[in-house]
Amino acid sequence: MRLRINHCIVAMCLLSSAALLCASFSRVASAGAKGEEGLAASICPVVYPLDEAASERGYHYIFYGNAFFIDEAGYLVTAAHVLSDFRDGGQPHILLRRPEAPPRPLNAEVVAVDAQHDIAILRAVPNPFEGKYGVAFLPLGAAKPAPGTPVLAAALRPSRLKDPHTFDAPREERSPAEVIKYTSTKLDKGQPEAELFLFNHEVLRGQSGSPIISRDTEEVLGIVEGQWLRPVSLAGASATPGQAPSVGAAIPIVYALPLLEEKHIAWHKAAAAPQPL
Repeated sequence: MRLRINHCIVAMCLLSSAALLCASFSRVASAGAKGEEGLAASICPVVYPLDEAASERGYHYIFYGNAFFIDEAGYLVTAAHVLSDFRDGGQPHILLRRPEAPPRPLNAEVVAVDAQHDIAILRAVPNPFEGKYGVAFLPLGAAKPAPGTPVLAAALRPSRLKDPHTFDAPREERSPAEVIKYTSTKLDKGQPEAELFLFNHEVLRGQSGSPIISRDTEEVLGIVEGQWLRPVSLAGASATPGQAPSVGAAIPIVYALPLLEEKHIAWHKAAAAPQPL
């Protein structure tokens, strides 16, 4: 677990050495995510495999956080701090589920990083959308969500956080919430301040890098940064008696769009407004 320099955010990831895993476990999809199955097929737990050969529980790995697909070319977005242990070397991987077959690891290239906004772009190699994998992608929102916007924080985490293996079914987590306010803080040492939005739900260990999705349009509106540690006195922030409100922090996805455009990476908007999740 990483504590931010300014001590106001806890980034919820498990840290150790280098690489990445994507566990998609629904039907094969070559289009955008639709409904709960498509949402699960778009999100990828980030890990580092520890074994050269699979055991009866598959490959043992270290879990870091989440990433999510944004297009059919195999590009993903995550929070850059999820990859912090890979900066000194090591090849990221993603593990993709296949229909009626064991999980298979794939390489993941780090394409670009925006340290100020804590955003990273990855690319799965080879492209899993051209193979027999259960994958889908999420459309991105082109505007910052207003306070009061209903959202869904979605993530995948290992069922055994302390001893994860690839054959173990991951936990799907979907947490309804609302955007409550905007704030600015430094997300990395030596960087200018960046804007975040806060939402009224606790961020759990390992949810960093996962998408915050509009419950009205199913577009990604933000990337989970971590748990907000500064006091927040807001009616919309949930709390138990005697405890401070549980508040998460997210990076608005609009700050990823210039990085995608710089690298000539296409991204999708929602084609229509579907039923709320």
